[in-house]
Amino acid sequence: MFLGSLYLILGLTLFNSMCPGTDNKLSTLSDLDQHYHTLRKFYENCEVVMGNLEITSIEHNRNLNFLKSIREVTGYLLVALNQFEYLPLENLRFIRGTKLYEGRYALAIFLNYRRDGYYGLRQLGLKNLTEILNGGVYVDQNKFLCHADTIHWQDIVKNPHAELLVVPSNNSGNSCAYSTELTVCAEQCDGRCFGPYVSDCCHRECAGGCSGPKDTDCFACTNFNDSGACVTQCPQPFVYNPTTFQLEHNPKAKYTYGAFCVKKCPRECHHSHHMCIPCTDICPKGETPTSIFTGQPVLCLGHVCISVCDGIGTGSLQMAQTVDSSNIDKFVNCTKINGNLIFLITGIKGVWEHNEGSAFFFTTRSLLSADMLCNLQSYRTQLVQHSIHQLFCFRTSQEVTYDASPVLTTGGEPTRS
Repeated sequence: MFLGSLYLILGLTLFNSMCPGTDNKLSTLSDLDQHYHTLRKFYENCEVVMGNLEITSIEHNRNLNFLKSIREVTGYLLVALNQFEYLPLENLRFIRGTKLYEGRYALAIFLNYRRDGYYGLRQLGLKNLTEILNGGVYVDQNKFLCHADTIHWQDIVKNPHAELLVVPSNNSGNSCAYSTELTVCAEQCDGRCFGPYVSDCCHRECAGGCSGPKDTDCFACTNFNDSGACVTQCPQPFVYNPTTFQLEHNPKAKYTYGAFCVKKCPRECHHSHHMCIPCTDICPKGETPTSIFTGQPVLCLGHVCISVCDGIGTGSLQMAQTVDSSNIDKFVNCTKINGNLIFLITGIKGVWEHNEGSAFFFTTRSLLSADMLCNLQSYRTQLVQHSIHQLFCFRTSQEVTYDASPVLTTGGEPTRS
């Protein structure tokens, strides 16, 4: 009973410290305030980013201390188009590089300054980054950044064939007080140690350094983390019994979830061949959901296949201001919108009416199907908390009325969908 409770506590702690990464590259929400609050909601109290950590288009006065809890990124780290001075990833020790920016870089830092001012990145703050398992480093066009070219990146990047492109900035003076001292390991330790002597080598399964010689002293794991111990593989479902010469069921078997061994897969995952495989929510050409790891069809109970498209101000529609005839085809068969859905009078022929602070848009069914917004089941309130409180859909005999305000006032008696 005690062991079962302990496994449950460890499992809950593990999942609570993980957070999903993103794959937006340089795309941002059209509202930078919403963009910042979304980043904070994603990574507050997060320790392991399961995917890419993308920090882009953040203004100079934003508080980024919530990033201090992050100690591992499984994909790539992208820092671009920002104006803040200090990147507080002080506890980040390990970038796994399972996915690379532009197919080459596990760490990409560029264009972090304001062209017409004095705001920009000056200090990296990567005081404890000791290992990049796969992929290279790209640092360029950071006008105020100090001493990035003096870091021994070749000691951090473990792939000898990875590309290193670190261009010195114009700021080569003594304006940066930032410095860091790393332990110089004995040659036999392969760059992973907790002291200068041969006896101070980390366990062979460690990555990113260690605090002692055991497999439980690792800061991160090269292969898998099994309840705090670094192992070559997770406990398998069957073990060989040398007495009976047979495979027997292993009661200590665990599923593989990224670089972790877990007793139970997260609810958003499907388990196959003793692996936790996330269900993709993107269905290419109407096919069944496909595993992002194996490319094989994955059927997950409670998950439906949906079609995802960019919203106004995001991705391919980043420059668009409204839904109009030039982009409305991009929403065909779309069931999930990443970003905003904006209808302006300049985009669709219709009539706007204002009544006691409430905004209404009327149009005929030939231009906008009554079912289009009436079938809307959910939207992320945290992304629109400053502009939309509720969304109501009303059907009448001749027209559809949509109200994005907290209180709706109309003439007549519309029926609620």
